[in-house]
Amino acid sequence: MSKEMLLTQEGKEKLEQELHYLENEKRAEVGERIKIAREFGDISENSEYDDAKNEQAMVEGRIAEITQILANATIVDAPKRSTKAIIGSTVTVQYADGRERDFKVVGTAEADSAAGKISNESPVGAAILGHKKGDHISLEGPTGKKIEFTILKVSQNG
Repeated sequence: MSKEMLLTQEGKEKLEQELHYLENEKRAEVGERIKIAREFGDISENSEYDDAKNEQAMVEGRIAEITQILANATIVDAPKRSTKAIIGSTVTVQYADGRERDFKVVGTAEADSAAGKISNESPVGAAILGHKKGDHISLEGPTGKKIEFTILKVSQNG
């Protein structure tokens, strides 16, 4: 049995959009590439055919992965008035060196550190949960480095 996946409503919608694109556009596009590549003749030494079949396998794998996530996901609705950080919260933190950073705490399936979306299971995400503005947090990161920050702001709609 797979473990429970948590998604924000926004994350669910993005996965549904990606699934729709893969099933309705990308699958047909790859199928057409395979058909054209077959017309080149001998498929045993046909790199276009091999590439298209590999892409087809990746597309089908991603479709299966998204379908599985959506089937097992629990959608987390952020209460509009919570002052504590929860899944779906946007949290502004200030590190000990003065740098500020915004994070949106999300479920693992929609984590994207480049976009500022951190998993509720990551060290920082897990440490933020349940805390509120003004709380000072100190934790050890995955590399053993000490991470310290203060929560400056918690919002549920951003």
